[in-house]
Parts: sequence; C-alpha cells; structure tokens
Amino acid sequence: MMRIHSLLAIALLGLGPSAFAVTTVPVVALDTPPVVDGDLSEWPGDWQTIAIQPALEGDSKNRTGELVVQLKVGVVEERIFFAARWPDSAPDTAYKPWEWKKKQYKRAKDRDDMFAVRFDLAGDFNTCMIEDADYQVDVWLWSAGRSNQKGYANDMWHLITQKVLENAAEFDTPSGKKVYIKKSADAGMPGFENNKPKRRNKFEGDVLSGIELTRGPKGSIADVAAKGVWKDGFWHLELSRLLHTGHDDDVTLAGIDTKRGQIAVFNKGFAEHKSVSEELLFSFPAR
Repeated sequence: MMRIHSLLAIALLGLGPSAFAVTTVPVVALDTPPVVDGDLSEWPGDWQTIAIQPALEGDSKNRTGELVVQLKVGVVEERIFFAARWPDSAPDTAYKPWEWKKKQYKRAKDRDDMFAVRFDLAGDFNTCMIEDADYQVDVWLWSAGRSNQKGYANDMWHLITQKVLENAAEFDTPSGKKVYIKKSADAGMPGFENNKPKRRNKFEGDVLSGIELTRGPKGSIADVAAKGVWKDGFWHLELSRLLHTGHDDDVTLAGIDTKRGQIAVFNKGFAEHKSVSEELLFSFPAR
C-alpha cells in the first residue's frame, strides 16, 4: 500500500468546494436522441453554468484554474446524454509521446485534456476523498488524445474505505484515521494501451505516439459513448450511456428521482491536478 500522511493528503486531494454547497442539475426529457459527435447545436434549451475550481489550493501543477462549464443533461429512449462546453485555449491531445533525444527515445511529460463525471454508486457519497467515510463512485473519464479517438469515455469505479485494503493508496484523514482509495477500470478491453518504440535507440521519427489503439473498447469499460471537438477556444463534448447497463460495476440511473455527482476538468492534467465542481444533484424527470 502507498501511504501519504494527512497534511500532504489534504493538499493533494483537497477538501473540495462541494463540501459546503449543492447545485441541482435538471435532467430533461428529450424528444430525440442527440448524435454523440461533439456538435452541440442540436441540443434544445438553455445551458446551465457550473463553476469549477482547483481541487488543490495553490496547486502549481493545475493548469485549469477557475472556469465555468456549460452543461446540459437529458434522457430519451433509455439513455442519458450529457453535453458540456468549457474554455480551453488549445486542444492538448498528446499523451506522454516518445521524443528522440541524444540518440534514443525518451518519454515526454505531455498530458491530454480530460473531463470526468462522478456518480454516487454506494455508501455515503462525499466529494472529498480524504474523509472518515466509506463509499464508491462510478466515474466516466474522457481523454482528448486517448479514448476520444475511439469515441468513448473510460468507465471506471473508485472505492474509498476506512477498512484496510490491499493494493490501494493509504491516506491519513484530518481526524487522524486512515482511508484507503482504489481506482479501477470496469471489466473489458480498453480502446488504447501504452505504446513504446520497438527499439529505444533506433530512429523512427522525431516524435512517436505514446499510445497505440487496440481492437477495443469492449465490455463494461466501453459503456459510455463520448466524442469531443475543440473549436474556437472551447471543448465541445457529448457523452451517453444506457440508464441501466446490467453491469454490477455501473451506477443505475433508471427509475430514480435524483443522483448525487460531480464533474471535473483536466487541462493537460492528471490525478489530483484537476479542477472540480461542487456537489451536483442530478434531478430526473417524473416518470
């Protein structure tokens, strides 16, 4: 287990703005299903503005900062759809490429832009991961240079527990107790994997891709269709998933009134270096 002491843990993951506020997000009934292609012009109605801010105060590695995400959420034909639009001065689509330096390839530190939706899956949902709490969340993680090429978002789940958990990150909470965090992809085959040169010292070009596309995605990891398009200084992203997938590792969104959640934006970011919303309460239309 990886252990991080309380002060560092609080700094890394932050208490989060949503510990003090909740924003209701209406999930509207749509007449027709939007095409998941990153073109948001077919979405009816007004945008809802969601403020986000760095999860970590004073994080020098956070390149997102404070901004506003425009959001729409709807349901039709047993599916839920998300449309999100947020400012970004440039599209970052490279993920740890290999660069030719000093007669060999070395992996660069570039990261692609990402967007995440996080849903209450089980337990006592909390937007802060370093708390005396036990809960699970379903996470949809879209990446501009990886999953976007295959038209999906990685379907994942995170387990946060006070019980000792092997192969999990270990943190000290503000109260002095311990919490364990495990992040796992859903079952199945992803649509990409890490790539490396066949020979590190054989020149094949100044820059080689850091990923290789696979025959996937397949299985529960591929439940979320997604497509993002960058234009005019904004990312335009659409996501969609069945309300009920039938997979044990997925949140069920069918037959419910509300669901607690959160969104996050990563500009060239990763791990804790993100900006997050307050708690969001997704309110579904009356059945």
